[in-house]
Amino acid sequence: MVVLETARLRIRSWIEGDRDLFREINADPKVMEYFAFRRSHAESDALLDKLNGSIRDTGLGFYALELKETREPIGFCGLSPASMPEIFPAETVEIGWRLATRFWGHGYVTEAARALLDFAFTGKGIPAVLAFAVADNRRSTAVMERIGMKRCPQMDFDHPRVPDTHPHLKRHAVYAAMGGRVTP
Repeated sequence: MVVLETARLRIRSWIEGDRDLFREINADPKVMEYFAFRRSHAESDALLDKLNGSIRDTGLGFYALELKETREPIGFCGLSPASMPEIFPAETVEIGWRLATRFWGHGYVTEAARALLDFAFTGKGIPAVLAFAVADNRRSTAVMERIGMKRCPQMDFDHPRVPDTHPHLKRHAVYAAMGGRVTP
């Protein structure tokens, strides 16, 4: 199911042929630099199935990104419940992304994230969307700024699922976008 299209991308449900790319992303040390662990093939497959289940059940999730020109999957970007009741209200929706490193630097995430924020506000009626990342993850926070999200330092938090063995990954910076149309 195609959720959205942009000038260069299809934002869609995952298909069986995307598994290798998803496994690659979840095992790549550069992509996962700001995460406490990499995922095995089996763990990646289970997560991919969970993502597709969420998309099917709720219409929200981390969708596959595909290049329109080649139909090649390149990563993901999506809207998902934040699922951290100890930090955010239950209705909180987050936006997030990851790309295979060979697709970095082309503006794909910025393009997809802008379209998804607009979809959240105008298509789904979601009043606000949050994004969060390890405070030192400048690549991700730069995307948040490019898509018009505003820094909310009063909401920064220590991620409860980051183990104490990785203290440098605990502190997360929070950005927010509030309703209305997001412009390129």
